[in-house]
Amino acid sequence: MSGFNGGRHVLPEPEVPGGVVTALGIDEQSEVFTPVRPTAPPDGAPHVVVVVLDDLGFGSSSAFGGPCRMPTAERLAADGLRYSRFHVTALCSPTRQALMTGRNHHSVGMGGTTEMATSAPGYTGFRPRSAATMARLLQANGYSTAAFGKWHQTPPSEISPVGPFDRWPTGEGFDHFYGFMACEMNHWYPLLYEGTTPVEPARRPGYHLSEDLVDHALDWVRTQRTMTPERPFFTYLAFGASHAPLHVAPEWPERYRGRFDDGWDRERERTLARQKELGVVPEAAELAPWAEGVPHWDELGDDQRALAARFMETFAGFTEHADTQLGRFVAALEELGELDDTLFVYLLGDNGASGEGGLEGTLVEHRLGHGIVDDPAEMIGRIDTMGGPESYPIAPVGWALAMNTPYQWTKQVASHFGGTRDGLVVHWPRGIADHGGVRDQFHHVIDLLPTVLDCAGLPHPTSVDGVTQQPIEGVSMRYTFDAPDAPDRRRTQYFEVCGNRGIYHEGWTAVTRHGTPWQMVPTGPRSFRDDVWELYDTRTDWSQAHDLAGRHPEKLAALRELFLIEAAKYQVFPLDDRVTERENPGLAGRLDLLAGRRSVTYHGRTRRLIEETTPNVKNTSHTVVADIDVPDTADGSDAEGVIVAQGGRFGGWALYCLGGRACYVYNYFGMRLHTLRAAQPMAPGRHEVRMDFCYDGGGLGRGGTAVLSVDGVKVAHGTVEATIPYYFSFDETLDVGVDLGTPVSDDYPAVGNEFGGRVHTVRIDLNDEAETIADGGRYRRVMTSQ
Repeated sequence: MSGFNGGRHVLPEPEVPGGVVTALGIDEQSEVFTPVRPTAPPDGAPHVVVVVLDDLGFGSSSAFGGPCRMPTAERLAADGLRYSRFHVTALCSPTRQALMTGRNHHSVGMGGTTEMATSAPGYTGFRPRSAATMARLLQANGYSTAAFGKWHQTPPSEISPVGPFDRWPTGEGFDHFYGFMACEMNHWYPLLYEGTTPVEPARRPGYHLSEDLVDHALDWVRTQRTMTPERPFFTYLAFGASHAPLHVAPEWPERYRGRFDDGWDRERERTLARQKELGVVPEAAELAPWAEGVPHWDELGDDQRALAARFMETFAGFTEHADTQLGRFVAALEELGELDDTLFVYLLGDNGASGEGGLEGTLVEHRLGHGIVDDPAEMIGRIDTMGGPESYPIAPVGWALAMNTPYQWTKQVASHFGGTRDGLVVHWPRGIADHGGVRDQFHHVIDLLPTVLDCAGLPHPTSVDGVTQQPIEGVSMRYTFDAPDAPDRRRTQYFEVCGNRGIYHEGWTAVTRHGTPWQMVPTGPRSFRDDVWELYDTRTDWSQAHDLAGRHPEKLAALRELFLIEAAKYQVFPLDDRVTERENPGLAGRLDLLAGRRSVTYHGRTRRLIEETTPNVKNTSHTVVADIDVPDTADGSDAEGVIVAQGGRFGGWALYCLGGRACYVYNYFGMRLHTLRAAQPMAPGRHEVRMDFCYDGGGLGRGGTAVLSVDGVKVAHGTVEATIPYYFSFDETLDVGVDLGTPVSDDYPAVGNEFGGRVHTVRIDLNDEAETIADGGRYRRVMTSQ
């Protein structure tokens, strides 16, 4: 293929011998040696920047008519292209894996999020080596590569201090990584990694994760341009915004105060009007039907409306803040003189806006994930904490529907465009002449990798790191850059997430919604064969507003058959609508790091263990035994600090010392804290602190009795009425000798809570089999955040 500077079909390229030795001594060497050099990039290859925002939705950004002011997106769109029919997978990990590999998410084992992986081929969570990432391909072709922010593509069993690390960012083609591995992160108290090393950023006044990520990206790019200016760079910047928790300083939501008092119904109308003005939907586009069971604005009470408006103000402020930070990065590229030569891909959402906040929204997301609905009257009393470190909020589903205007449904619903269609901005002044243009060709996230390769002058490789590559399933979008009316080159695309599924073919869509993201506990299992299919002709019905299934049954039948063909081709079967079960590695059938071990002993400086890599103390009796040394202080002060903690402010447990007294706390979603404290402080010297939890049994999330002992003597006991059944947190960890992140108890500070003595070991024993509760032979399906 012309312009590809040699083969580059086998990566890395074979090493070239540096010369022939012709003499005993260098003074007699007749042949000049050639220095060993890394593979050079193609002549004129642009820099590449890929930016991903989270849980945004097509109708959120001002660049696509939405209410969230995004000046950077608007600027890049004004000098680049807006894509009005760009699609993702409806869920975080699958979209990111598809973006990185150019293959459909089931083809690379990511049919669900990493936390929902199973042993089925399309759902393992393990990227096959036959699908090398965008980063690895660019790296092997001479690019400097770095990733910042959310990753969410590594199997949870491998996110531990012992790895393996080949599926971490630095093992998948990135020279440098600074960010977080999970689906979400506390933006005030993040637990991050630099490469594969855990780091906790300095808690300077005004710290915020979005700002920190951009600071590190700026530092890396500036250093790269100084040290290796001859090499192009690839920067992947994936913000935690606008995924829950909606964390942002109060001055940002304040910019929107009163802006959403008219409610989500009116906002949909306003957004659609702006979208038509911008030309990102046609003049004939209609609002798709409202989701059944979601109240309209005029059906809410005063407290509900006040809360909902504040949720949206916080979401909008969070989103604008992230986009503004990106503006600093764009300004730096301009200052360096590199912006015009950078292929800048700005994906405004990895799925539709999230409906996982339920009908009311919540100040603590994890409660909703367990079916606990916050009382609006209680939330009103804490409304001013929203967005701050004492909150972990997610907005109600009404706003998600509005942020997906003009389409139906939300994140997780892969059947409808509300879950799968997001705005895309492509900016490349050197390669795009039509500044401010709109492109209506149908495309999918798997098309980004071939587009980047095309713009860089690189072929699709046949072999990478000795592994034959499976075909890239995306198509390059470069043909659209200078041809706004070019016919679509993607004419067919299947969709599936959580059993919600659909098929697009030459303008028609056949779709079926299997589940409802905000329905906490469905009434019972539902057969996929009972799902009702809908049919839309998007050539005349842009927003899937009019179901034609009854009028064109033969067309629907043909598309349903096509879905079966595509699903079989790309490893979609067997369909799997489980959520809760799939978060339990034993039930899901995926790799379990602990492999059934009932007892684990940790040394005194163990840190940053996610729940998947620790004994599961939920729904079972268990014991925690700590071997500690209490210091003999010169001033006679008592021992303080954390011995071991798991989780944080919004759910978890901890053993700690307060005034020298042994203490245990169980934090139930931040709603109730059950605290045991010894009456007397421990004397200096070695002690055994033990907590025995006797689980009541009889189901999930039941209560139990906790007994605290010191050196074999019971010092406190108490009843815990209810426990957390499924997960403590997606962002907090188990830590020995300290509580990183947010504190489980306010008895000790968030920062500086290390145990003042020495923790030799902490042992966790599981004392009986974990309880399960059947519901028609299955776990109850509860909503979770992905």
